[in-house]
Amino acid sequence: MATDYDAPRKTDDELNEDSIEELKARRADQSSGKVDEDETEAAEGFELPGADLSNEELSVRVLPRQADEFTCSSCFLVHHRSQLADESTASRLVCTECAA
Repeated sequence: MATDYDAPRKTDDELNEDSIEELKARRADQSSGKVDEDETEAAEGFELPGADLSNEELSVRVLPRQADEFTCSSCFLVHHRSQLADESTASRLVCTECAA
C-alpha cells in the first residue's frame, strides 16, 4: 500500500476522535448481527438423514451388579473390581479413572 507523504498529518486528538468513532461503529455493527433465535425451534427444523426411528423398538437386557463389580461413588458407573482405585477405603469406592 502506497503512502502519501505530502498529505496533511492528523494530530493525536484527531486520531483519538477517529478511533472512538470507529469503535462506536464497530460496536453498532456487532450488535446488529445478533439474532434472537429459539434453539428448540431451530433444532426441531433439522432432520438428519436416516434418523427416522419412529418404528424402532429398543430392548436392552439389564443385568444386576455382579459379585465382582462395584459402583463408583464419583461417576456412578459399574466397574469390575480390577478397576477399584484403593481397596483399603471400603467406605468410598472410586474407580481408577475418577481417582486420577
